[in-house]
This record gives sequence, structure tokens and C-alpha cells, in this order.
Amino acid sequence: MKVRRNVRAVLLEGDHLIFLRRGWPGIPSFYTTVGGGVEADDADLEAALRREVMEEIGATIGPATEFLTLTEPGERVTVVQHYFRADVLDLDVSRRGGPELDDPDLGDFTPIRVPLHAPALTALDLQPPELAAYLRTHAHSWRP
Repeated sequence: MKVRRNVRAVLLEGDHLIFLRRGWPGIPSFYTTVGGGVEADDADLEAALRREVMEEIGATIGPATEFLTLTEPGERVTVVQHYFRADVLDLDVSRRGGPELDDPDLGDFTPIRVPLHAPALTALDLQPPELAAYLRTHAHSWRP
């Protein structure tokens, strides 16, 4: 069976978290983390994470710490999602440049800031549900 590894970033900027709003016309939006697939030329998971963060939101990040791993078994491919926490050092959306931004069929990829507290996280349709539950329980300890 083939294994595909993805890296995902829960990004802290002061007392806010940064997520991506995803959606398509006529369909309710949902929210997810910045990230994507590990490519063959990525030196390691953290290098892939830094590349994805720059591509999708134009940000550089500080040290990244893995805090959650989710495995999605499939018939042909098992997807392993590695979730990292990192502080945003600087963000300039004009530096975005991932291939997903050039394909309108892939929908909205708008970065949003969410206050770092459980009620704000509960109000989001944050995907996947396992990440949302983890953050509602633990994110309060991440406050600056």
C-alpha cells in the first residue's frame, strides 16, 4: 500500500490562529489548516511545511513542533497528516504562489485570523473534526 504524507500548520500570530477559508460558490465555507503534500525534493517534513506556508499564505514561520498525527487509511493510499504548531514571523499575501491559487476549480483559499479561544474555534466549521476537538481542548495553553 502506498503512503502519502501531508504537513499541516496551525499558525499562531499573537493571540490569533491563522486558518484557510475554503469554499466554492453556492456551498457553505469550511476552514482548514495551511499545508499540503510532502514533495520528493523536500529535505524533511519541516521543509515541506515551510514551503507550503509560503506558497499558500506568503508567510515565514519560526520553529515548528509536531503535535498531532492523523492517519486516513484508504484502499490504495494511506494518507498521514502531520500537524505542526508554529509562530508566524511575517506574512505578506502578495508572496503567495502555490499551484492551487491558479486553479479556480479548487475554490477559495483565503487566510483568516481567529481569536485563540474555544468559543471562536467552536464557531468555525474547522476540518478535520479531530483537529477541531484537539484545538478546543488544548489551544488555550498556547496563549502568548
